Amino acid sequence: MKFVKLATVIILLLIIGISSFRYLSKKFTNNLILQKVSQTTDNLNDDLGGEINNLHPLTVESLRNTETPGSDLVIEQTLDAGTNYDRYVASYKSDGLKIFGLLTIPRGTKPESGWPVVVFNHGYIAPQEYRTTDRYVDHQDGFARNDYITFKSDYRGHGSSEGTPTGAYGSNSYTVDVLNAVSSLRKRTDVDKNRVGMWGHSLGGYLTLRAMVVDRSIKAGVIWGGVVGSYSDLLNNWRRPGISPFTSPPGARASWRQTLVEKFGTPDKNPTFWNSISANSYLKDISGPVQLHHGTADSSVRVEFSEKLDKQLKTEEKISELYVYEGDDHNLTNNFNTAMQRSIEFFDRYVKNSK
Repeated sequence: MKFVKLATVIILLLIIGISSFRYLSKKFTNNLILQKVSQTTDNLNDDLGGEINNLHPLTVESLRNTETPGSDLVIEQTLDAGTNYDRYVASYKSDGLKIFGLLTIPRGTKPESGWPVVVFNHGYIAPQEYRTTDRYVDHQDGFARNDYITFKSDYRGHGSSEGTPTGAYGSNSYTVDVLNAVSSLRKRTDVDKNRVGMWGHSLGGYLTLRAMVVDRSIKAGVIWGGVVGSYSDLLNNWRRPGISPFTSPPGARASWRQTLVEKFGTPDKNPTFWNSISANSYLKDISGPVQLHHGTADSSVRVEFSEKLDKQLKTEEKISELYVYEGDDHNLTNNFNTAMQRSIEFFDRYVKNSK
């Protein structure tokens, strides 16, 4: 009898032990799974440059989530008129900052739906040297004479515009200024809200491409000598000779390259982050056809950037036209009239006469 009781106790202890082992084993396994999930999430957060729900401010998705309502365009100064159009210095609001720009309005009979628009994005000019009425006068005149409203935003911190000049490649600020300019123009009663094009040169080409993967109202874009490479290209294939892409001179403020590489690593080690900030990764969403112009002797921006973008757009089955000018410079000095005529005809086709 004692033997039976002892055996029963041993069996019960074995059952309890096995159950406890299974419970502890399952709990240990679950903890490992949770730890692995947590590590994976942390790695993904690091790849994207921050918490999943708090994207790095330079990403295209962050830009898409940014409010760019614009404001009324305020006429600040009336300038000498053009051939068949009026010229003004006008202002609008972007991120609460007062931004100035050069506005032209045709003098003819306004179409029933309103005038078509070309938004101008200028290239790099030292902010302290920039003046609203200087540079790109002939470019703007070409479209103004062909019955387009045109507007060239100064960007923040340029000339008399409020704010700090941030640079284009390490911040979305200039792109935000451009998108607010589009919204401000579309508030005008003399503007056809469905016929808006965008033109950009150099840095302005970068802004144009970026704006077009964010704002669906931009019907077409024309880019001259554009900084239109992916961030991997900008990092590795575009820099001044003799300057390391990842370090700044002693005493200088860290460049956007150095800042981003130190935090997120190089594109080959962290492609997720670098793709997330490149407009080239979002070309399937581009708002309309693109026309590219580039000189082979451009010493400021590589012609390969435009050639590569043209191929990328066509791979996505988007409309893209590429014009390469043999021996011409960054401003297309030798082929200015030809490039202008092609640009006007492109906007006539895809903006002015679009349905």
